[in-house]
Amino acid sequence: MIVAALLLALGPAESLHALIDRDWAWRMAESPQFATTAGVHDFDDRLEKVDEATQQRRLRELKQRAVELQAIPRDALQRLEQVNAEVLAEELRARISNLEVHQYLITIQGDESFYSNLSLLPRNQPLRDAADYGRYLQRLRDIPRFFDENVTLMRAGLKSGMTPPQIVLKGREASARMHAVSDVHQSVFYVPFDHLPKAVPAAEAARLRSAGEAAIREAVVPAYAKLATFLAAEYIPGARKTIAASDLPNGREYYRAQIREYVTRDISPEELHALGLREVSRIRAEMETVKREAGFPGELPAFFAFLRSDPRFYASTPEELLMRASFIAKSIDGMLPAFFGVLPRLPYRVEAVPADIAPYYTGGRYVQAAEGSDEPGTYWVNTYDLKSRPLYVLPALTLHEAVPGHHLQIALAAEQRGLPLFRRFAYFSVTGEGWGLYAEKLGEEMGIYRTPYEHFGRLTYEMWRACRLVVDTGMHSLGWPREKSIAFLRGNTALSEHEIETETDRYLGWPAQALSYKIGELAILQLRHQAEAALGQRFDKRKFHDAILSTGSVPLPVLEEEIERFITQTH
Repeated sequence: MIVAALLLALGPAESLHALIDRDWAWRMAESPQFATTAGVHDFDDRLEKVDEATQQRRLRELKQRAVELQAIPRDALQRLEQVNAEVLAEELRARISNLEVHQYLITIQGDESFYSNLSLLPRNQPLRDAADYGRYLQRLRDIPRFFDENVTLMRAGLKSGMTPPQIVLKGREASARMHAVSDVHQSVFYVPFDHLPKAVPAAEAARLRSAGEAAIREAVVPAYAKLATFLAAEYIPGARKTIAASDLPNGREYYRAQIREYVTRDISPEELHALGLREVSRIRAEMETVKREAGFPGELPAFFAFLRSDPRFYASTPEELLMRASFIAKSIDGMLPAFFGVLPRLPYRVEAVPADIAPYYTGGRYVQAAEGSDEPGTYWVNTYDLKSRPLYVLPALTLHEAVPGHHLQIALAAEQRGLPLFRRFAYFSVTGEGWGLYAEKLGEEMGIYRTPYEHFGRLTYEMWRACRLVVDTGMHSLGWPREKSIAFLRGNTALSEHEIETETDRYLGWPAQALSYKIGELAILQLRHQAEAALGQRFDKRKFHDAILSTGSVPLPVLEEEIERFITQTH
């Protein structure tokens, strides 16, 4: 309360700035891995603390910060500061809500987990001199403590029933066991020691390599082996057999809280379900039209079966798939200036999804470069099980994950020097994934879809996101069994059987996240329609897109307010 009194002694803007700075510094200290990604390297020698006492302390401190923020009068702030306050308020609300519902007991979500994410450390952490390597070695030595704290939380989750559904955990021990290598030189964590900077003297380099071998042999490998055993022998067998988020302790409240986090609005599962069904019906009619353009004589389910099985639609090697994705990406790059006035300086590369997570991972994803590193952004393409990776969806996937989707969006946000750091690294799924899905549709204007099959690939991706509204709410709130979701996706999309199952399990393990795509896309499309109607001949798609991306990632109500201001100022 003393801090709150001191803040109020300042002016409203100064109080907000002080609170933002303090919250950012606190987040960096509390989340060392995130700090590394954000370019703050004061904590590169450690991993996050996640024990129960730490979680409860964080909850108390975040609640106090929310009280302090609420006390700052919004009408006394300039518009930029008002947006900063609104974004911070939504971030605090989500962080508090997740702690209150004990989200931290579920340490494996969808296709992410505390242990698989660690494999990105060697590429995210700067390693330019011996001191950097010393901090990296300390971080490797901290892995056993970090894993033990997570396992303690997972055991508490087993006792309380707060676990992912057992069905989505199948095979997860294998991804941990892949890091329990017998030869430390084969560990992903040893890669930095294969390429020590020239500035490191030879004798020091030898010492660092020896220390790296010891840290991986004595700390990293045993920690992953112990975790794999725990997952196989205790956690997966003991995880809940039910699938719905509503079956968790206080499950209905939990699911509504997750909806609010990922949609940034209070919308009921029933409303979302009904909206999804309407979108499925609309998109299905468009699919029928494109099917006729392709010259296919049969019904839509037969067309799905044809697309899933004809070899012409599938790469024969991982390299072929990556080369096709790279060609599409480069083709889109050349068209960006016609649709965007501001482009990021940071480039991106195309890589395969890492082998340890590929079997249960989605078809592709964008991986943000760490701030201040010499790494580009990365567009991951999943080359596992090639017969489940159709080429006709690659244009839509590339538009979404690379450009003008997540790479453009995230790299531009990080380069917005006029925004406070917390805004440059904020990510709200509804506007983030909504933009990605809008980018897929924008590909039509850009002329990216060259064949009826590629047009159908875009529609099957849009249908997939519409189906998410139906199956996520269906399974988590309306009593749908897993098999009904699989059948619904099979009957309405041309996704492969492998993707249908991995996606269904992703929704089960990550409640409500899948709702954000369609909600965000529909909102952005509506904002464009508003701008076009209001501005007429003065509408400029380049300026409209710049207006959306210059805000960074924000809650949906904030984006709507900002585009309304853009329309007013453009008149």
